[in-house]
Amino acid sequence: MAEATDAPALVDLVLEDPRWGEVGLEAVAERAARAALAETGRDPARHEVSLLACDDGRIAGLNEAFRGAAKPTNVLSWPAFEGAVPLPMAGERVFLGDMALAFETCAREARAAGIPLADHAAHLVVHGLLHLLGHDHIDDTEAEAMEAIETKTLASLGIADPYSSQERP
Repeated sequence: MAEATDAPALVDLVLEDPRWGEVGLEAVAERAARAALAETGRDPARHEVSLLACDDGRIAGLNEAFRGAAKPTNVLSWPAFEGAVPLPMAGERVFLGDMALAFETCAREARAAGIPLADHAAHLVVHGLLHLLGHDHIDDTEAEAMEAIETKTLASLGIADPYSSQERP
């Protein structure tokens, strides 16, 4: 369940794999996305994203269709905008785009890193949301900047620096 707040839900969750429900992904994703937007200076109440909570089979198909890689991955994102993301007009919300998380891959990565699956899912939601905002990690400078935002956002949620013990998502 999402955090109680007067603001409308930021994350529209499509729960395709019920195992994500057992992790509390709805609340985890809402909290992580709100923190990421706040860290980047955006008002969480003025934005929205869609999150598909699926399994490895589903994300492998999406990965092949959109990236040409016929294998599962932990998170995918599809930004709604190319280039700069506009600020919301008065009284409006900006749809930032779509994300997808794969249960088996995320669970395997969390086990390997020795961290709770909910913490890893929060990290991947932050990571995916930053992609929706136009951040990337193609070169070392971009990667360091993106990781710094992720680390600071996760610290605000009480989650340890994921880059101190694991590789980039």
